[in-house]
Amino acid sequence: MALRGKKLQPSKIEAIEAVSAKIQNSRDFIFTDYRGLTVEQITALRGQLREKNAEYHIIKNNFARLAFERLKYPDVSGVLVGPTAIAFAKDDSNEVARILVDFAKEHPVVKLKGGLVDKAFYDQTQVEAFSKLPGKSQLISMLMSAMKAPLQNLVYAMNGVPTKLVRTLQAVADQKAGS
Repeated sequence: MALRGKKLQPSKIEAIEAVSAKIQNSRDFIFTDYRGLTVEQITALRGQLREKNAEYHIIKNNFARLAFERLKYPDVSGVLVGPTAIAFAKDDSNEVARILVDFAKEHPVVKLKGGLVDKAFYDQTQVEAFSKLPGKSQLISMLMSAMKAPLQNLVYAMNGVPTKLVRTLQAVADQKAGS
């Protein structure tokens, strides 16, 4: 465990406040080890995450730990060891987790460390399982299709009766015309 100083320099206080602001503007956080990635790879990852309204930042572990402590989040000091980058998810955090898991499969140097989802700590395996869940938009579409199905079946059933009657009358008319 790192030693804690009694007085922080003003520049460090500003850095911690900046991290705190990022934390307050985000819902969920996923921690990764970025060691071994090139600048181009990190830029590509940031672009993918930006499409999902997320940000990926490399932050000093001590600053992140202090910011999370000040905002009364669960203890994340266990994942803030070694080089750490944090994905700040504002909306669909499982989409962000999916991007990071897929990126880690393509680039084995990236290692998931854990995450904070709804202020609950997830370890690496839980983040991977979380990434496999459907996103909010997928869940809404599944719900809407489930709600639409009974009404659609009713419409087909109600439409079937007049259609059958029309076909029967047409068959009778064809039969009378033929004889």
